[in-house]
Order: sequence, then structure tokens, then C-alpha cells
Amino acid sequence: MKKSFLLFAAIAMSVSFSTAVMAQTSATVAATPAGARLIVPMAITQDHSLHFGTINLLGNSTAGTVVLSAVDAGRSYTGGGIIGSSIAPVAANAAYHVTGTYNATYALTLPSTAITVTETIGSTTMTITNFKANFNTATEASSSNTSTLSASGADYFTVGGTLNVASGQQGGIYAGTFPVIVDYN
Repeated sequence: MKKSFLLFAAIAMSVSFSTAVMAQTSATVAATPAGARLIVPMAITQDHSLHFGTINLLGNSTAGTVVLSAVDAGRSYTGGGIIGSSIAPVAANAAYHVTGTYNATYALTLPSTAITVTETIGSTTMTITNFKANFNTATEASSSNTSTLSASGADYFTVGGTLNVASGQQGGIYAGTFPVIVDYN
């Protein structure tokens, strides 16, 4: 009987140690972080179109350019016998308002290649290149095309570029379009 009692005591002790060890292997984290990020879809509104204004062709026997500053719609001219005119329409930057999630950064994508503008009556063309942006009326155009939405989720930018006038370019009214894309970084 003594042997049975010892065997029973050994089994009971083994079960009690095994239960105690298993109880010590579990752990609890009382405060696991949880969260979410909600973003407001970005929206862009065009306030004004890009226009290089009225340009005088003065015997344009060589090609030239008209550079429209992204900062203040100021124009500069090179080659081609071209100069500005005060006749309407006047030069104006393309202007945009952007809205989205407050304090978020975003990227602006402007054309990286030439876009074509075509004379509205005929089929003569010119190109616009070197698009640049100016964010929030800064004092100079940005070489970076990124900006940050304000605490109210808004931003503003203007666009300029370079109009390429060919040698012997035909006079007329030229028009075209180009894409402007904004997206969160």
C-alpha cells in the first residue's frame, strides 16, 4: 500500500508542477496600439489658364522664345524678332487651388516634354516647354514640384513656361491644353 501511496503522490505532484509551469508561460499586453489614417481625396481647381499674352512678330527670321515667369507672369524674350505688346490679352500664369488632407505633402506633375499649341484657323503649331511652378506666391519659382497643404487643407500655385516661336512663325491665335496632376506623397 505504501508503494501505491508513493506512486499516487508522485503523479499528483507531477500534475501540480506541470499546471504551474503552464500557467507561467502565458503573457498579456495591456495596451496594444491601434489606429487608422484617413485622407481626404485631393481636388484641384483651375483659376486661370496659361497665356503668353499678345506678342509682336518683328521680322522673325530666326527662332526665339518667350519665357513666362511662374512668379508674376513677367515675360522675357530671346531671338526671333519678337517683343511683347500691351494689347489684350495680357500674359497670365495658369493658377490653381488644391484641397485635401491638412498638413499633407503632395507632388505636382507638369509636362516634362513639349506640348503643342495650334493656330486656331490653320494648322501651324508652336511648342511650350520648361513648365515651372510657384507655390503660395513665393518670390521665385520652385525647382521642386512638391508642396504642403495648409492646416486647413488648402494650397495655391501658379505655372509658367517657355513658348518656342519658330523662324517665320505665322501670326494668329494659338491654343492647346496640357495636363496638371497632383497626388499625395
